[in-house]
Amino acid sequence: MAIISCRVKNNDDSVIQLLNPNRQTIYFRDMRPLKDSRFQLVNFSDNELRVSLSNVSLSDEGRYVCQLYTDPPQEAYADITVLIPPGNPIIEARDEVLSEGNETEMTCTAMSSKPAATIRWMKGDKELPGKPRVELTYDKMYTVTSRLTFTVSREDDGVPVVCIVDHPAVKDFQAQKYLEVQYKPEVKIVVEFPQGLTREGENLELTCQAKGKPQPQRVNWVKVDDDVPSHAVITGGDLYIENLNKSYNGTYRCMASNSVGESFDDYILYVYDTAPSTEPAAHDSRAGEGAPRTVDHAVIGGVVAVVVFAMLCLLIVLGRYFARHKGTYFTHEAKGADDAADADTAIINAEGGHTNSDEKKEYYI
Repeated sequence: MAIISCRVKNNDDSVIQLLNPNRQTIYFRDMRPLKDSRFQLVNFSDNELRVSLSNVSLSDEGRYVCQLYTDPPQEAYADITVLIPPGNPIIEARDEVLSEGNETEMTCTAMSSKPAATIRWMKGDKELPGKPRVELTYDKMYTVTSRLTFTVSREDDGVPVVCIVDHPAVKDFQAQKYLEVQYKPEVKIVVEFPQGLTREGENLELTCQAKGKPQPQRVNWVKVDDDVPSHAVITGGDLYIENLNKSYNGTYRCMASNSVGESFDDYILYVYDTAPSTEPAAHDSRAGEGAPRTVDHAVIGGVVAVVVFAMLCLLIVLGRYFARHKGTYFTHEAKGADDAADADTAIINAEGGHTNSDEKKEYYI
């Protein structure tokens, strides 16, 4: 509903009338010549003509005129702008199921609005740029279509893509679609036993964990460039080898696959001697690591610490030794000593001799 008011100050009984954008008289004083029952008189007096317009439509948009019959006539204007909200946004996806790394496209349409709506895209909590296209329809309304193109990853599986429509006539107008992304398995080998070094005579138990979409139905164990030991037991994703010896050394690989692709993880087995004297530091038997390390870094660190401590103690002892020893010598100032025939004469000729000479001390640190 719109309310149109025509107010007059200091009216001298002049006639007030209200005209529509087509210059048709809606009200002449308190009479309605226009046969449109949506216009109703709210108030009429010498100073005001107030009219209501219900069920406003797009055809009611325009400039309304308040006219006062004076000489010459006086007019005032008021513009009515009609906002038309868009229909429910429609979101469509080119692909219902996607594979990781593939590109997909989505469209969102907001139809029949005035003015044209603005469309934004959100994937999870991240905003993505779309490409809008605006069309003006025959009934002077706008249809906006936004197109979104992006590449999916496995992290996008189950993430909602939301189309948000901004328009002056509506708030929080949106539609969403959840992504379904398939991806090849993620494979990880977990050492169940032993926890540390693998020694001769011990048992080895490995578990292969594989997760993907679709979920891989089975996993395979192989030994790279060799055969898996004949007495090894493989149960599902578990590999069990008893009574290890050095002939079992090598790379054991767990492989898993689904309709998207295949993945694997490696475990490098190195069997150590049982003698404690030859026991090296524990190492990580994962794929990509080199030969096992045989140097005990804890021992090296201890030796270095002892050497540094001994050097510090030596410096402290030497410093205290030199501080306790000092040198003393006497200096003699003599005028005319250079003219003496020998050292005894120089001493005798010196001013003050030994009795008046100053004692000077020098310290060695």
